[in-house]
Formats: sequence, structure tokens, C-alpha cells
Amino acid sequence: MMVYMPVQIRDSRRDRFAVGKPLWARAIATPATEFGPLPLNLTSGEIPAELRGTLYRNGPGRLTRKEQSIDHWFDGDGGILAVHFHNSGATACYRYVQTQELQTEEAKDQFLYSGYGQLAPGPIWQRWAAKPKNPANTSVLALPDKLLALWEGGNPHALDPTTLATKGLEQLSGLTPKLTYSAHPKRDPHTGKIYNFGVIFGPKSHLQLYCSHPSGEIYRQAAIPLPRLSLVHDFALAGRYLVFVVPPLSLQMLPILLGLQSLSDALQWQPHQGTQIIIVDRDTLQEVTRLDTEPWFQWHFGNGYETPTDEIVLDYIRYPNFQTNQWLKEVVSGYPQTPASGRLWQLRINPQTGKILENEQRFHLGCEFPVVSPLETGQNPQALYLTHQASTDAPTAEMFNSIARIDAQTNKIASLTFSQGCYPMEPLYAPHPYQKGQGWILTVVFDGNRDQSTVQIFLAEQLEVGPIAVLALPKVIPFGFHGTWQSALTYPESN
Repeated sequence: MMVYMPVQIRDSRRDRFAVGKPLWARAIATPATEFGPLPLNLTSGEIPAELRGTLYRNGPGRLTRKEQSIDHWFDGDGGILAVHFHNSGATACYRYVQTQELQTEEAKDQFLYSGYGQLAPGPIWQRWAAKPKNPANTSVLALPDKLLALWEGGNPHALDPTTLATKGLEQLSGLTPKLTYSAHPKRDPHTGKIYNFGVIFGPKSHLQLYCSHPSGEIYRQAAIPLPRLSLVHDFALAGRYLVFVVPPLSLQMLPILLGLQSLSDALQWQPHQGTQIIIVDRDTLQEVTRLDTEPWFQWHFGNGYETPTDEIVLDYIRYPNFQTNQWLKEVVSGYPQTPASGRLWQLRINPQTGKILENEQRFHLGCEFPVVSPLETGQNPQALYLTHQASTDAPTAEMFNSIARIDAQTNKIASLTFSQGCYPMEPLYAPHPYQKGQGWILTVVFDGNRDQSTVQIFLAEQLEVGPIAVLALPKVIPFGFHGTWQSALTYPESN
């Protein structure tokens, strides 16, 4: 049973926007408002005494300016939520990443740049060779002395981890302005090393691989050729390997260079090319093997690991085609209509022979944002968590309304469906600092009935019993993409 918050005063513009549309559309109807740091009101339950640290979330906070609207959800200006849990309770703040592009557009109060799905206004010739906007809106990476706001088309932005003040572009002792840094780095829980990549488009398109110290400083790089100009959003750390899956997309560069199409519109689905899987040795960053298989598309991996028989196992959200991109574009309207639903699949590969041993669906409901405990990244996890629809006949225009725990060994599913009009974001796992194998799931929930965002905390092993604590946020937090948990305490694995 969900906990209902006190009724909030509705915003008239948000009311007009949401007429005839799903209740979740109210969360993105107007640009997010910065706030804090402010203490949060605990409306239900108790914050666990051992839950000490910070929940960070990133996502598009601004989709409109005056009468202008962006053309794709991926181009909204990044806004960061930080919820700090301490001995006296919890405080929160929300700040836009003060990119150079945001400040320029803020001064003129209009959108001025091209982006993933956006074309800059004005004559075509002004777009030729124009630098795209870096919205810093996709994910975050918490480092010892800074927080990085990530966007895969360029360099990350460094923020103060407490106040969220923007420090500027970050090069991590190895990035140049021509290199990109993905929004899905992977941190080895034993060594603290950070692995990431960037897609480099050009005559010789390739994956630029990075291995970093726990501080984030890059100390090793390598280039892995791509079979074509494609879109690679995420990858998996699996034991001794890094695994990249290249979908059958082909990017048409000429329309982009001429300013006629955005990158999103220039990506063509070509299933006859099939999907290519590239396996890389994580220590040397050298290619081990690559193999071709049937066509599919994926945004995200839940995790990867090696079995005792030296097989690679990957959990990922699989789409039959690239219609998911059109659905994400239509989100901006508040009423997406393109059918696009992903399912959780599991893939088994022999990395030495390059043969696929198994590729099967694990979960029959539409789902996304799979995560595991950060202490189990690259290893066989206890469980995988994700957001999903409550039924197979969910309307195309609806956001996810449930979260689930899938036991990695038995495949047993424990799920919680929220009250009607309530929508959770990506579930994030916060490990218990002293009890191995235990922890909490944290998510931000938007209640469209009351125009209220809350932070909700669940026992990871008992999602179905509901939240053990609910904290009311002072402003609506728009739907975002990814986040992380940064503990203020030491885990037993790190001792």
C-alpha cells in the first residue's frame, strides 16, 4: 500500500498541459525548479540508522523555453538531485548543471544549439560544423572529490558533491575536447578501478576505451574499431572482460554535416546487418573476439559476470527494433504513441570460441533500468532490480508503475506496483555498510494525483512489503535517467 502525501496546489500551466494525458506528464509539463539545501519532511516510517550517504539522480530538467519545446527527451538540460542522509535526517538540493550552452540559452531565453534530436534554429549554413550542445543530463559518477554529470556525446561536467555547484568541464587527465565519455562507467568493487568508453565517429569510427584510478584519473586508453557508424549506449563488465554490443544501426553522416538532420533522425535501422558483440580483455584493453548474431537493440545492461566454466553471462533489456528511440522522442509531448517495449533477456557466450550458448528472455513484462548492487558489478549477483509495467496490456503512453526484484539463482520475482498515478524512477541499490548481502532500494516517485515527488526507501530483500520510509521533496522532480548511491560509510568488502 502506498503512502499518500498531503494535497499540493496545482500549477495552472501544468493542468492545461496534462488534459487528456497520463498523469506522469504533469512531471515534465514545466521546467524543474532549483531548491535547497533543505531538510526533508519524513512523512512515513524511519530512515535506517545505517543508511548514511548521498543519493544522486540526473535527468532532463528543462524541456521548454517560452513557447519552444525540444524535439527529443535526450536534449533537455540536465538537473541533478542530491539527497544527503545524515544522523539528523535528510537534506536535499536540486541544481541545473551550469553548462556554457545553458548559460547562453538562459541569457537569451531560447534554444540555440543542435543536439541528439534537436536542430539549431536559423539558416542551415549556421549549423555546418556547429558544436552540439552538451546537456550533461544522463547520469552521474561520484568520485572522492567531485561529482561528474555525464553525457555520452562529450566530456563530463564536474560538480561540487555537496552543493552541486558546477565547476566546469572535466578532462580526468586523459580526455580531450574531441573525445567522448559514456554515461555508463563501471566500477570494479574490489579494486575501485573505473572502466568506460566513448564512441568516436569519423572515417575510422571506434570505441575509445578508458581505465581509471579510483580517483577518476585515466591512466590507460585503447581504440577498438567499430563495424559501422552505430549507437553504443552502455556496456558490461563481466569478470575479466568488457563486453560491447553493437546494434544494426547505421548513422548517415552527410545529412548531419549539412545540418539537414539530427543524429537521432540520421540513425537508420538495418536489421540485415545483424548485431555484433565485441569482447575485450579488461586488463590489456585489447580485443579478445567478436561475433555476429541476430538483430536487436538495447540501451542498458543489468550486469555481466563469468561462470566457473569460463562463460560470460549478460543481463540486458532487449528491443526488437529501434522504435524505442521514437517513443523517447514523443515523451516530450506527454503522450507517446509509438509501440516500443523492452524485455529482460539473458545472454551466455563462450569468449574463447566466440559462440553464443544461450540467449533467452527472463521477464515477460515491459521493463527498463536494470541494476544490481554496486558491490556485485561484474560478478554473479544475488538479484537484479528494475522498473516495469504491471501488466502486458499497459497503454503505450504509460510510464513504468512497478519495481521488481529478480533472484539471480531461482529467477523468483518479487514485485511492487504503486498506486494509480504514481511512477517510480530507476531503482538504486544502497548496500548495508556492515551486513554483507543486505541493503536498500531507493527511488524517486512522482504522484501525478498530487503533483508530489517523494524519495522512497525499501528493504532490498522485501520490496513487496512497501516502503520503510517516505520523504517528501519540496518540488516536483521531472523523470530522469540514471543515478548512483555514494555511501558515507565503509563496506566490509573494502576493509
